[in-house]
Amino acid sequence: MSLCLAGCKTLNSGDVTGSIPDGAGRDAALQRDANALSKRYTENPQDKNTAISYAAVLRQRSQFAQAVAVLQGIAIKNPQDKEILGAYGKALADAGRLQEAADVLPRAHSPDNPNWTILSAQGAVADRLGDHATARSYYNAALKIVPGEPSVLSNLGLSYTLTKELPKAEQALRQAAESPRADSRVRQNLSMVLSLEGKYAEAEQLGARDTSPEQAAANVNAVKRMAAQSDSWRDLRGLDKTKTASVKTPNGSGNSVAARAPDDNAAPAARASGAAALAN
Repeated sequence: MSLCLAGCKTLNSGDVTGSIPDGAGRDAALQRDANALSKRYTENPQDKNTAISYAAVLRQRSQFAQAVAVLQGIAIKNPQDKEILGAYGKALADAGRLQEAADVLPRAHSPDNPNWTILSAQGAVADRLGDHATARSYYNAALKIVPGEPSVLSNLGLSYTLTKELPKAEQALRQAAESPRADSRVRQNLSMVLSLEGKYAEAEQLGARDTSPEQAAANVNAVKRMAAQSDSWRDLRGLDKTKTASVKTPNGSGNSVAARAPDDNAAPAARASGAAALAN
């Protein structure tokens, strides 16, 4: 499971800069933004907009600890600023400081005025802490605000993947991938789930939309190898949409057992965060 999820891309951040391209020009654009924002931040580290923008770019470059450092001081000095707290909580989640993120994120919005990006980030944190039921309640609450939002649906799909409810994961990810706002991370996640279900040809075809055919085939083959070595994944293929499945025990009897999440709470289903992803 951990091998499979190593390629997962959470989209829980919801604050990815729209001008950053997805693909070949991404790294260069992020580098330019990082250089410009670093200069502005050095000149005035207490400027809210600069700090938030700089941290967002650092998160996209996977410089999570630095993003936390940029926001920590300004968050301490502005303990009631929900925008700062939201960015800080997402950065903490990216950095793996999950309990701290779980403490900060609820303060970044209020029940009477919820922020769907914060709800999605809270869901990603809950998933990484192993509380999948709570995670899905956050995602569903976010979807009531932004129906069909691909980033939230993708996180929901990954949540179902963590508990091996593959048909539900596929359903959520297909809906996400159909959105014109879906990016390559959504399609990568769907391709992974299709591979886990044994739908290799479709997974490879989908993966080739955003990478070379050779790389798409290699990604599918990696999941194939993982599934071939895992009795639990073979048993779980073809499940209906219930949370339990009849699997054979070593003595050959058929017992109904609940599909359990893997022990690896830090499965990269949480970084983007992508990704956000956790595009937190």
